[in-house]
Amino acid sequence: MKERSIKTSAANSGSQQEKESHKSWLEKIGQALVAEITTTAQIIEFLQDAHQRAVIGNDALFMLEGVLKVTEMQVREIMIPRSQMVVLKRDALLEETLHTIISSAHSRFPVIGEDKDDIEGILLAKDLLPYCLDGKKEQLQIRDILRPAVIIPESKRLNVLLKDFRSYRNHIAIVVDEYGGVSGLVTIEDVLEEIVGEIEDEHDIEEEKSITRNNDGSYTINALTPLDEFNDYFSLHLDDPEFETIGGIVMKAFGHLPVKNEKIVIKNMEITVLEADQRRLITLQLRFLS
Repeated sequence: MKERSIKTSAANSGSQQEKESHKSWLEKIGQALVAEITTTAQIIEFLQDAHQRAVIGNDALFMLEGVLKVTEMQVREIMIPRSQMVVLKRDALLEETLHTIISSAHSRFPVIGEDKDDIEGILLAKDLLPYCLDGKKEQLQIRDILRPAVIIPESKRLNVLLKDFRSYRNHIAIVVDEYGGVSGLVTIEDVLEEIVGEIEDEHDIEEEKSITRNNDGSYTINALTPLDEFNDYFSLHLDDPEFETIGGIVMKAFGHLPVKNEKIVIKNMEITVLEADQRRLITLQLRFLS
C-alpha cells in the first residue's frame, strides 16, 4: 500500500512537471511582461529570443514587431506626400475624371477646388459607375456624390488611426500640418503594410536595376536611384536638400505626380515617365539633348 502511494505521488509530480513544461507561450509572455519587461525594446528582444528558440516563426515575428512599431509611429512617417497625391478636380469633365481614375488604378480620390489645400471631399470610383451609362453623363454633379473627408494631424499615432479606420469604416484620411495646410494623405493599406509588409497587387511592378544604357543612346533609370549614384554615373551635380532620389527631383520639376509618357526637360536632359503608379514614379527614360 505504501509503495502504491509513493508511485501515485511520483506520477502526480511528473504530471505537474509536464504541465509546467507545456505552459502556453502566451502564459510565459504574460509572466515575463509582469516580472521583467518594461520597455518596447525588451519586448522585441524577448520575441527575437522566442524566434531563435523556434517558438514563433519568421512571419509571426515580423508581424509582432510591426504591431509594436505601429504603436510608436506617427502618420507623418508613412503618409503619401502632397506632391504625390492623385486628386480629382471638382469642376473637371467626366472624361478627364475617368482618365485619372483609370490611369492611377485608385478606388478613392480626394476632390479639390482651387488647389490641394481646398479639399471638397472623397470620391469613390464606384459611385461614378451609374453616370457612365448612356444618357446619364449630363446628370453628374460631383458635389452630390462626394463622401466627407477625414482630416487628421501629422502627429496622429498609427495604432490610433488604425482603430479609427476600423471603427468608422474609413479607408483614407487627409493629413494636415500645424498650419492647417494639406501635407499628404494616408490609407488603411499604408498602415497595414507597416505590420504585414508590402501588399502587392496587379499594378505593382518589379523594379529594374538602377541605370541601363539603351541601344538608341537613351537611358532607362529606376526612379529610386539615389542622387549620388545618378550624379556619379553621369558626372552631374544635381542637388536638392528635400530629395534623395532622381525620382524626387523629377517629381518636383513636374509639380505633380506625372503619368506614363509625360515629359519634362531638366537642364539638358529630356526625361520621360515610362512607369508610375498611384504613389510614385517607378521608371524613367533619359535622353541628353544636343
